[in-house]
Parts: sequence; C-alpha cells; structure tokens
Amino acid sequence: MPDLTPKRSEPVRFHVHLVSDSTGETLMDVMRASVAQFEGVEPVEHLYALVRSPRQMEMALNEIDAAPGLVMYTLVNSELRRALEKRCADLGVPAIAILDPILATLSGYLNLPMSSRAGAQHELDADYYARIEALNYAIVHDDGQGNNLEGADVVLLGVSRTSKTPTCIYLAHRGVKAANIPLVRGATLPPNLPDLKKPLIIGLTAQPERIVQIRRNRLLSLKEDRDTDYIDDQLVRDEIVDAKRLFAKHGWPVIDVSRRSIEETSAKIINLLSKRRAAS
Repeated sequence: MPDLTPKRSEPVRFHVHLVSDSTGETLMDVMRASVAQFEGVEPVEHLYALVRSPRQMEMALNEIDAAPGLVMYTLVNSELRRALEKRCADLGVPAIAILDPILATLSGYLNLPMSSRAGAQHELDADYYARIEALNYAIVHDDGQGNNLEGADVVLLGVSRTSKTPTCIYLAHRGVKAANIPLVRGATLPPNLPDLKKPLIIGLTAQPERIVQIRRNRLLSLKEDRDTDYIDDQLVRDEIVDAKRLFAKHGWPVIDVSRRSIEETSAKIINLLSKRRAAS
C-alpha cells in the first residue's frame, strides 16, 4: 500500500480505476465527492464504462496491471465481478463495490431481490422524459422569457449574477420546472406574478461585494474594462435592497447564494418545494 502522506507542497497523485457496466457517472460522482474530503491529493482517473463482456473486462484489467491503484466498481455480472476482484487481490490493491451496501440494505428492507440489470437507472422511463420536459421549459423561460409561468414548479427572482440560469438548469435535471426573472431597476415584472398559484416563487440574493466581483469578472471576460453602473458598489447595494424589499412585501422565501454552490442552492429549493407540497 503506497504511503499517501503529503511530504511537500505538491499534491500527492494516485491512480483510481472506475469500472462500470453503465456510464460510470455514479462512480465518478462518488469518487470525486470522497476525494474532495482529503487535502493535498490528486487522483489520476481511469474510467472504463459499459464493461459488459470478458474482453472489455480484460482490457480494463490490463490497464489496472500497468498502473495499480484504488479500484471502484459497479458491476452486476457475477463473472465479471469475480474476475476483477481476483486480479485486484493478486495485485494487492483495494476494490470497492460502492453500491453493494446500499443495495443489500434496500433489498433487505423491501424484502425484494435486485433486478441485476446493468444500467437500469438510465432506462428511458417517465422520470427521464420529465427531466427532458423540465429542461426544455427552463430554456424557454430563461431570463424573463416565455409566457407560461403558471406551468412552473418554481420561479426564481434575483438581480443579475445571482446564478438564476444555472440553478434552473440544474433543477431541470432533477425534473423540476424552473423559470427565472431578472430584477432590473426600472423594469416591470409580469403583472400576474403575485397571483400565480402553482409555482413557488423564491428570491435569490447575495452579498453586494460578491455580486460586484462576479460582474467585474463577467465584463473582463467580454474584454470590457470601463467602469459602469453595472459594477458601481452603491448602485449594486441599492439593487439588492430593492430586491429584498420586493421579496418581503410578497412574503416570498429568500436564499442567499453568496457562499452556496449551484447544487446547494438547488437542494435548498427542492427542500422548500417538498415542505410546501407536504403542507398542501
């Protein structure tokens, strides 16, 4: 087992092999989320997706032989699993079946056997089509466009650079129909907005300093370095104060996105949606 204790400022690099009979997205997400908990390490990722035959497995095993390291896998075929586990044991490298504890617990709790279908979670079911519909909705109703706000699950309001669009796109991948409307000083909101019954309307806000920083970076990316009202400290503060007054006037919930990732903001929105639906 290699000594992974950092001895210098450079990150410690190690090989991690991800073997999947599906797309490998689950493995990649779990591995990256796990490695993020350790400072000073950098995984060298090797992904083997759609491994469903002995020949494909042999190709993956040859690469593991050439660069031994941690192996994580999701395989339902027992022969392929045994081949992988045996080679890892011979090499003395750990092999982790990341879904086994979850599936075993679910099987015991539900008193049902597993289906043993490779990639079952990616089948074209109703949830898949719901996500596609939600994505189309988010695109049509981005930045105040579209005319069917009543069809939304969520409507997000916020000043420029409060991550409205990427949050809507992320929510769409979770099957949530989300529209977003920018708050621009002097511009009018859709007149029917306060009367909407179905959507949950949520205000997004952020610290003024954070908004100014993001806007400056945005202008620099466009090769625009002139000072404008868009990045004026006091005007940005006024924008945010106006937005907060609007949210308070209508009793709309508010999320401060200053230190939240898109995923964290979306999780908060989904929680608010769940509470609302449970109360109705």
